[in-house]
Amino acid sequence: MSTAGPALPPAWETALDTFLHHCAVDRGLATASLEAMHHDLMRLGAYAVEAGPPDPDQVTDRDLRAFLLNSATELAASSRARLLSTVRSFYRFRREEGCLDEDPTATILAPKTSRRLPTVLSVRQVEELIESAMGPEPADGRNAAILEVLYGCGARVSELCGLDLNDLDQDEATVLLRGKGRKQRRVPLGEPALQALDRYLLEGRPLWAGPKSGGAIFLNQRGGRLSRVSVWNLIKRAARDCGLKADLSPHTLRHSFATHLLEGGADLRVVQELLGHADISTTEIYTHVDRAWLTEAWLEAHPRARR
Repeated sequence: MSTAGPALPPAWETALDTFLHHCAVDRGLATASLEAMHHDLMRLGAYAVEAGPPDPDQVTDRDLRAFLLNSATELAASSRARLLSTVRSFYRFRREEGCLDEDPTATILAPKTSRRLPTVLSVRQVEELIESAMGPEPADGRNAAILEVLYGCGARVSELCGLDLNDLDQDEATVLLRGKGRKQRRVPLGEPALQALDRYLLEGRPLWAGPKSGGAIFLNQRGGRLSRVSVWNLIKRAARDCGLKADLSPHTLRHSFATHLLEGGADLRVVQELLGHADISTTEIYTHVDRAWLTEAWLEAHPRARR
């Protein structure tokens, strides 16, 4: 992985390369995660070399506390938490590899971070968003299919853009999604999503398909695989066209998918499986969203809530 900024001493370079190779191959982390970890460790290495310890295995817990305190003035709480998580993973790996007798991060406590509730659309707002994308042009059919799939199965935008034709099983009404850490899950598709896909695959995709298309389901008008940026942009246009003022993203539809399932009585474990969350604590944020929705409804409707 290429480095940004000044090069580190060989001991640091070797340690970082070994750790990141482990994260990529053994843990199957996504490229974006690897790049973030690399950035964090380069930051640590640059600080440590300037402060004194020339070797990563000579860094002490005092050095790490000074580093984290120094970084705290420049980073948001979420970035500080990620930084500590990366440093912890790095030194746990060094200890497991026999490079260290003790983990210098063992006595360092993580900062508390508040969890911001995600933006969630109502069912009617989702319907309006999808309807605003519909139209007579081939791109309209593609865009409507994209919105239906994002909301219909809770896919991440990277999972949607990576879909190939052989991932779609129209007879079983399911689609295979490739999630984080190379994990796969097959999820159901509703009738509206299947109908939108049928229309796009019959009327839109054949107009653009060419040598560059491969098996990609969603194509741009040059025949290449549609990018994540393009999906973000089409959602923002659809939101503007139907008068939604919230700052929407592909993840808004994923959040709405999960919240509406829970509101409809789905079990939290089922939602976890459908979203592809490794840890159910990640899914539990949607129970907070549900409670927030209930509180809002109570404030609007209950006579004792009115002020």
